[in-house]
Amino acid sequence: MTGEADKKGAAPPRLRQVSDVRTIRALAHPVRIDLLEALSFYGPMTATEAGERIGESPTTCSFHLRQLAKYGFVEEAGGGKGRARPWKMTSIGVQFSASDDAEAEVALTALGRLLRERQFARFQTWLETRAMYPKRWRAAASESQSLFWVTVEELEALNEELVAHFMTRYRERLTDPATRPVGALPVELLLFTYPITPPDEER
Repeated sequence: MTGEADKKGAAPPRLRQVSDVRTIRALAHPVRIDLLEALSFYGPMTATEAGERIGESPTTCSFHLRQLAKYGFVEEAGGGKGRARPWKMTSIGVQFSASDDAEAEVALTALGRLLRERQFARFQTWLETRAMYPKRWRAAASESQSLFWVTVEELEALNEELVAHFMTRYRERLTDPATRPVGALPVELLLFTYPITPPDEER
C-alpha cells in the first residue's frame, strides 16, 4: 500500500465497499475508528505506537487491531512479532453502500452518526484555532453550499465522478509520504449530497 507498490505494478489503493451488517457493526467503535485514522494519517505502526498516538494501551490497541483484521480493514505489514508487529490499512478508505437489510441500515445510521460527530468536531476545532494558521491557509480553506435539481440517475453519476476524481488526484500522497511536497498538510474534505424533500410520485 505504498507508492513503491504502484510502481511495481500492484493494484492501486482503493476504497473498500461495505454493506453487510456484521462488518458495519465491527467498525462502529471509537477505538477502531481512532486506529484506522491513525494508520491512514501516519502509515503502518505497531499496537504500541498506535496506542501512543491515540492515548490507549498497547493491549487495547492490539485487541482492536486483530478485530479490524478479522473483518478485513487492516493487515500485518510484515516484520516484528506480537505487539511489535506493524499493521497497515488494506484500502485507502471505506465507502458504505445502501442495503435492503433493515438491520444493516440501522447499523449504518449509528456508524454514520459516530463518524459525522468526529468529523464535525475536527471542523469545530479548525474554526476555533484557525487564527493560528498563516493567512494564506485561512483563505484557502473553504465552506460552501449548493442547491440543484437532478434525477436519481444524475445524482448517482455525479457521485461516481466526484469519487473517481478525488481517488486519483493526490492519491499517492495518502500512502507514500515521500510524494508529499514541502508545506503539505492533511486536509479533510466532507462532501454530502442528499435530497431535501421526499419523492413526489406525481412530479
